[in-house]
Amino acid sequence: MAVPSLCIADGTFPTDFFHRSSTRRLTYDRFTNPKLGFHRRFRYGGRVTATVNPYSYTEAARPEERKGLNDFLVEARGFVRTDGGAGGPPRWFSPLECGARVPDSPLLLYLPGIDGTGLGLIRQHKKLGEIFDIWCLHFPVSDRTSARDIVKLIERTVRSEYFRLPNRPIYIVGESIGASFAIDVAASNPDIDLVLILANPVTRFNNLMLQPLSSLLEILPDRVPSLLEEYFRFEQGYPFAAMFETMLNETDAAQMGGGLLRDYFATSTLVKIFPKDTILWKLQLLKSASASANSHMYTVKAQTLILLSGRDQWLLNNEDVERLRCTLPKCEVRKFQNNGQLLFLEDGVDLVTIIKCSYYYRRGKSLDYVSDYIPPTPFELKEYEESQRWLTAITSPVFLSTLDNGTLVRSLAGIPSEGPVLYVGNHMLLGTELRPAAIHFLKEKNISLRGMAHPVMFTRKIGSKLPDMQMFDSVRMIGAVPVSNINFYKLLRSKAHVVLYPGGVREALHRKGEVYKLFWPEHSEFVRTASTFGAKIIPFGVVGEDDLCEVVFDYNDQMKIPFLKNLIKEITEESTYLRTGEEGEVGNQDLHMPGIIPKIPGRFYVHFGKPIETKGREKELKDKERAHEVYLQVKSEVERCMTYLKTKRDTDPYRNILPRSLYHLAHGFSSEIPTFDL
Repeated sequence: MAVPSLCIADGTFPTDFFHRSSTRRLTYDRFTNPKLGFHRRFRYGGRVTATVNPYSYTEAARPEERKGLNDFLVEARGFVRTDGGAGGPPRWFSPLECGARVPDSPLLLYLPGIDGTGLGLIRQHKKLGEIFDIWCLHFPVSDRTSARDIVKLIERTVRSEYFRLPNRPIYIVGESIGASFAIDVAASNPDIDLVLILANPVTRFNNLMLQPLSSLLEILPDRVPSLLEEYFRFEQGYPFAAMFETMLNETDAAQMGGGLLRDYFATSTLVKIFPKDTILWKLQLLKSASASANSHMYTVKAQTLILLSGRDQWLLNNEDVERLRCTLPKCEVRKFQNNGQLLFLEDGVDLVTIIKCSYYYRRGKSLDYVSDYIPPTPFELKEYEESQRWLTAITSPVFLSTLDNGTLVRSLAGIPSEGPVLYVGNHMLLGTELRPAAIHFLKEKNISLRGMAHPVMFTRKIGSKLPDMQMFDSVRMIGAVPVSNINFYKLLRSKAHVVLYPGGVREALHRKGEVYKLFWPEHSEFVRTASTFGAKIIPFGVVGEDDLCEVVFDYNDQMKIPFLKNLIKEITEESTYLRTGEEGEVGNQDLHMPGIIPKIPGRFYVHFGKPIETKGREKELKDKERAHEVYLQVKSEVERCMTYLKTKRDTDPYRNILPRSLYHLAHGFSSEIPTFDL
């Protein structure tokens, strides 16, 4: 149904778009991207089941075809022509290429930058359209709506949609001036669940940069834009258009000529599309909107993600951004050092991946780490695998699993395909074992391992000395979840494959001489919770850390230095403290970074034991003593797996990196390296 508060264009838009009066679409569940080969369930149809693991051949995965700057220019000119010289009001449109999307997808409102076309997300439409209902705001060329009235128009849309679907968040993606409008809307509607994504937000008019540009435009003849297009042919298929798009993605382009020439590259899109008086109006609109946002930002309560370009920030003031970050109560800032002003039009910037890594995607009032999780695409897994290639190359992990009959095999054949499954094992130093395992499970079994991770990887207070959240993007991408009883319960209820480390931080940040020592609590509830859902418990052991590095400066050493002692205490207090009921070393969850020295790399070995059935034993395992017996059985099996691996690796002729390198040279780098006899 059409939304009464939306203004629909009278003219005919290009065929790639449709107006908001059409809302019937084909939708599918969150694991149904047809390119990924997941089971596909249509709302108006049947079910298509894929039999091929989409992650099996990630080496051949390619990024999906996206539109570029040339397409932006062509379609922007099409918008200008269809406006027919008409004035406002601004209007919403939804790109047809968005296609089908997951059920209960939240609404995403895109507020464009100074160009005002609404096409700034043209490279992102297809992928965003799979998880959002996208509405883009378009300003006709001759529109002269004031900043205040634009904010009112956006507010009417927000309130109308919130009234229709009060339990879903509304996302507002704003670029430069659009970010100013988003801040104003959020400030005026603190009772509405909004998520702001602000790209290079402008909260103060930069007179130093824009006043000379305005003066220059005042004296230029109106014929300049058409002359540029006539002589330089900025059209799709012409060499200057391709050259400009290449320059947009080159780091050096931002530094060419400096000053006015740099401003030209940042505003050339406007010059080619709009008449001079329109550009002058937009600069005045920018001044008004940024001033309003600057005065209202203090009342914003919305969850906010700020995306900053590292170069060519001709509209941006870093001091203002820092003030904005400190002012907004729920704010995260991400920096893209090698990108320029037109962030969403540049190569390597994928808004969906950014949202997923930030854990900013949700379909309800609060984030559900289970139901709101979106698995990586094959190309995203490929990029993740490339980021881990050095660790994988120097450790050449060996994965062993146990079949139901007790036979040990070198593969994941002993791993159940259907969940719920709970993997319980030991942590190596810094948890280095989970990353290779997550990749291997996806590629061999199409299984997402949901690792229970420390909350420090998911939240960080403003001004905190904890690591930047971007440092943990890869861990979140592959499905890590903050460890908590409720998340553990939800994961098993959803039949997920869950990885649990009872030793926690104490085991992952162990001291000198504590390699492969378990620091498990005396009692644990995971057995009884697993039995509630009939989950299979698979104990596993991992070894290889002592062949990779050695701890030389541990927690005990650092606590003897007053400065480091205070830092460890401060960082630990800033994080969520776990194991509050435990005493001694098991309860010591202090966060620190051990000092290590590398060794000539050996090899990682992972041994998954025989699954322990809990299905049908729920009543039996409700008894704490019987559950504790199973807990001790799991712990004993983990120790047995580690002992087996430590013994057998001595017979592995390829334990050292040198023979492995020679094997690769002789058989190819994609070949599987042999190991010890099973």
